Amino acid sequence: MATLKQFEANRRNSQKSTGPKTPEGKSAVSMNALRHGLRARTVVLPGEDPTEFHQLCDDLEVEWHPQSRTEQFYVEQMAVSQWKLTRMEVVEVNIFKDTDAKSQLSRLDQLWQAECRLERSYSRAQRELQRLQNSRPQPDPQPEVGQAVPPVEQAAAAPSTTPPTPEANHANPQQTTKSNVQPIRETDDTRLESFNVTS
Repeated sequence: MATLKQFEANRRNSQKSTGPKTPEGKSAVSMNALRHGLRARTVVLPGEDPTEFHQLCDDLEVEWHPQSRTEQFYVEQMAVSQWKLTRMEVVEVNIFKDTDAKSQLSRLDQLWQAECRLERSYSRAQRELQRLQNSRPQPDPQPEVGQAVPPVEQAAAAPSTTPPTPEANHANPQQTTKSNVQPIRETDDTRLESFNVTS
């Protein structure tokens, strides 16, 4: 446990460190709380809105619920591919503004090849993410306390207490005698029961 002198020294030292004061220092720590900051610095170009990229990442996280760093990586890979595909649409519009038709065809061909690569990257990340999530260990479903057991399970679990009636008794009750009543063995119980039928 800290002594009173150490406690006072810590209090004095904490007053000296109040965070960055220069604009450069403040901008450096302004992104500390972001989860996707590294991807945002490398993917979002100047002129693009970083908050839109973060929103895309958050939406994909809500949709896919990643539970490990590997799953998180594939979710971010999907976000990067989708972000770049959206950018390609803007580039395509700008290509058509060019008046040189030969230049347009060459640039459009390169653009479409890049779009195909990004679509494959998105699909590959999605497949891997699905594979990882399908291989998660599944807990055994346990019925909750007070939850009703389905009737099919009840019938299978509970032994039958009513033995089947001989068909002869159903056909003609007047002809029933003690000689045609046989002891019946229950399937779930080893007890033998005999029935006295009165005519």
